Amino acid sequence: MTDLPAEVAAPGLVLGVARSALGRRWLWRQGDARTGLAIAQRLDLPELVGQLMAARGIDLEAAPLFLEPTLRALLPDPSVLLDMDRAAERLAAAVRRGEPVAVFGDYDVDGACAGALMLRFLRELGCPVRHYVPDRLKEGYGPNPAAIAALCAEGATLVVCVDCGIAAHEALRAAEGRADVVVLDHHKAEGPVPAVVAAVNPNRLDCGSGLRHLCAAAVGFMAAVATLRELRRSGFFSGRPEPRLLDLLDLVALATVCDVMPLTGLNRAFVTQGLKVMARGARPGIAALLEVAQARDAPSAYTLGFLLGPRINASGRIGEPDLGLRLLACDDPVEARAMAERLDAVNRRRQEVEGEVLAAAFAEAEAQVEAGHPVLLLVGEGWHPGVVGIVAGRVKERFNRPTCVAGLADGLAKGSGRSVPGVDLGAAVIAGRQSGLFETGGGHAMAAGFSFRPGQRERVHAFLNERLAHAADLPASADLLLDGTLLVPAATAALAEQIARLGPFGAGHEEPLFVLPRVRVARADRVGKEGNTVRAFLEGEGGGRLKAVCFRAKEGPLAELLLNSRGAPLHLCGALRAEAWNGAVTASLHVQDGAPAA
Repeated sequence: MTDLPAEVAAPGLVLGVARSALGRRWLWRQGDARTGLAIAQRLDLPELVGQLMAARGIDLEAAPLFLEPTLRALLPDPSVLLDMDRAAERLAAAVRRGEPVAVFGDYDVDGACAGALMLRFLRELGCPVRHYVPDRLKEGYGPNPAAIAALCAEGATLVVCVDCGIAAHEALRAAEGRADVVVLDHHKAEGPVPAVVAAVNPNRLDCGSGLRHLCAAAVGFMAAVATLRELRRSGFFSGRPEPRLLDLLDLVALATVCDVMPLTGLNRAFVTQGLKVMARGARPGIAALLEVAQARDAPSAYTLGFLLGPRINASGRIGEPDLGLRLLACDDPVEARAMAERLDAVNRRRQEVEGEVLAAAFAEAEAQVEAGHPVLLLVGEGWHPGVVGIVAGRVKERFNRPTCVAGLADGLAKGSGRSVPGVDLGAAVIAGRQSGLFETGGGHAMAAGFSFRPGQRERVHAFLNERLAHAADLPASADLLLDGTLLVPAATAALAEQIARLGPFGAGHEEPLFVLPRVRVARADRVGKEGNTVRAFLEGEGGGRLKAVCFRAKEGPLAELLLNSRGAPLHLCGALRAEAWNGAVTASLHVQDGAPAA
């Protein structure tokens, strides 16, 4: 049976766990039981599903659209975005005249997806299009004067910046008198935008669209919608078919998940519909990458975030900066397979580099935590700039503190930061740059990029500590919110499929987590090429048997708990998922944490 306890209405420790294997408190997620029951009755759902929806703040009126999110219902008029109409007019003019267009992108997943989306869209409409992605090490993030000038010299009369450009005033001046510029970005903007034809960004200070949680690929999709509408008005399609914009939603879904945008509202529709597009396997690049990643199940948010995303990101981190974009824009299955294999190899190399940096970063972070720093600032000689963001994220997860990680090279510390909910790291970095502490710096609440002179390290750390002093009040590990108790015999594939109806899960819409009390590990072993995954078979006190898996468990207390419990009873918590293999569907627990049972 499942038990959604009365305690969810009044916060309390789950099974008395105040410090789990990962140092967390386990708390019940709060929700209104009456709302959950009403949702279940109105929509003819299992009561469990209704209760889980209520615990995520979904009310009775919003429930139907939450379960079936559609763009028809949720996509606003693109014109609500400031400058969108001007952008659409300029893009449509380029299409009608067949102008040469350059798409300038970023090297992360959102940049690759947004770049590939715009490339495919304009190419299908007949524009000669080329792309440009800067080299992270040689050119850094965003447009630079030399690259913009080179694109103009090659004949581009329109430059479209995707996932970058909103702060590139100086670089974009290189196009003045030679090419028009349209910016499609989503990064936090400070002050006036560049002097360009159009700067579409829901995070512009003067944009009142309310769409600040869109990624750049989503902004690019809305620009495509607006451009198509403009072309339709002018009769452009009187003798030719319109492109199917819905076929681009797999790119929007991939970018939304990998850029950690909240999976609510419009984003939920983008990802839900994009996963359906991806499941058709029509894009050779994504199909090849799924094969290389050995993805067996239907695409999910997990597939995007943990299988596809890291491989595409790897090219910008330590490989060819535009390889991910080229893969997503490729129509040749043979060529796509070769590029996917290269990305997979680059990703393995990235993991090796990351592991080397991570060990040193963890050691330095532990010392700073013990010293009481609200913000962790970790700097190392030769730390590869392509992995510092990932390392910052891993350190942040372990210590529950905003973390900045930088590598020293050529007289400059270049790095990335990752934050925790309620601590706006991007604003702090921007303030530091404005005060002269940082050479460069920007970002948003949860992530930032920066550089500073090594001699400024102590001042930078003191500034961040003072600006984000409230982070010192955070617990050593983030609390883990659980949705209910689950006994092993009740952990069935049917129940897992019911829970999956609430997907896609991700930022802002967390996957339900259940606690299995007093289970025993009958057998546990390591699986996978690197032994990073622990597989266990659980037995409940009341009978039943369930497979469990724990990822990223090369070492650490949770792996130790599963592998060496010696039959002692454990409380384990995680997500219940259905898995299809050889025609059979079974359930498994994806373990998130554990604790010895008293």
